[in-house]
Amino acid sequence: MKSFCLTAILFAGALSIRAQDAAPSNPAAFSLDEARVLALRTHPRMTVAELRAQAAQEAVIEARAGFFPTISANATAVGTGEEVTRIAAGSLSNSQIYDHVGVGATASWIVTDFGRTGSLTEAARSRARAAEAGELATRSELLLQVDAAYYAALEARAVKDVAARTLAARQLLFDRTRTMAANQLKSELDVRFAQVGVDEARLLADQADRDLQAALAALAYLVGRQAVLDVERFREPPLPATLAPDYQSLVDLALRQRPEILRQRAERDSAHSQAAAARDARRPTVSVIGAAGVVPVGDEHFEHDFAAGGVNVNLPLFAGGLYRARQREAELLARDADAAVQDQEEALARSVRVAWLEAGHARERIALTASLLQNSEAALALARARFDQGLSSIVELNQAELAQTQAAIEHTTAEYDYRLRRDRLDFETGALR
Repeated sequence: MKSFCLTAILFAGALSIRAQDAAPSNPAAFSLDEARVLALRTHPRMTVAELRAQAAQEAVIEARAGFFPTISANATAVGTGEEVTRIAAGSLSNSQIYDHVGVGATASWIVTDFGRTGSLTEAARSRARAAEAGELATRSELLLQVDAAYYAALEARAVKDVAARTLAARQLLFDRTRTMAANQLKSELDVRFAQVGVDEARLLADQADRDLQAALAALAYLVGRQAVLDVERFREPPLPATLAPDYQSLVDLALRQRPEILRQRAERDSAHSQAAAARDARRPTVSVIGAAGVVPVGDEHFEHDFAAGGVNVNLPLFAGGLYRARQREAELLARDADAAVQDQEEALARSVRVAWLEAGHARERIALTASLLQNSEAALALARARFDQGLSSIVELNQAELAQTQAAIEHTTAEYDYRLRRDRLDFETGALR
């Protein structure tokens, strides 16, 4: 029985070890979309933008409250110590005071202020739209920064791989050159140049590692400061589609949906509504006021219940130029907002055109660097063959290796630069959301 139990335990342990070996050693991939979702969910700037948009919505309710009546409840208890007394000074409104207890309600309603409340409400709505556009602008900026950090990490990883391959190849060349020098087939100068190539490759690897750590730190700040990122989990996104043949359609798209221009226009509309409200403040207001209640305990001078109502017309006549100055100030600010919108539209058109041109050049650079890499690899193969045959010095081989390494880095950089340029173009047109 003991032998059977021991055999079962060993068999279970073997199955467990085999299952662990069969399980994938690499964790799940970390895609660019996942990085974007994390940044939008955790970054404080998104929280700030969302809270400001919500606060702007509450301001609309505040301004719109002027359309509705206000009702307040009142309770009053007065004791004089005597049957009746008179007030010579103080804040009580009646000079002749009686002992009483009364409860009631007061209602007031501005029937019309000739459009001022409507203008204030429309100004608040425009500010709310501006806050919503600001939230979209913050979202777009954050996504662009996440994409830039993600691509920088992928680029640094690719450059680090190039540096590792370069270091391995130059280390092998150094070992061969040193062996050949020991056999009197190469000179000490060749050995020194081979060592220089190894040192250069190590410096390149060290720089790539530092760039990688910096990119990961920037990405961790965007997706969550406590995030631990492994660049080996990063997934390579595909190259974007080809560009539009004409930038004018992209300019039209940006003028329709870019969050910054939408926010600027909403602020302009708010300024014009505020100017209308300042103009309407010089007009009269008509209010209806009513009060009703009961006096359960009181002097015989009071009835058991009471009710009263009236109409009040307020006409501003003179305030030392206050209303005119406010109106003039609001009108000037509205004109300033018009000019700001025009300037923003012109700057946006220029930015879209520049982004479109840069993306096109980045796309062409991929093909150019691919050709450069192919030719440099062919030149390196020829230089290595000439060096092995003793037809050239190691200087020629080092130059060929350096050209091939630079071409490989240029090609890698060109691909990620095109991705980032396309994201920049999407950001300029308002498509990055």
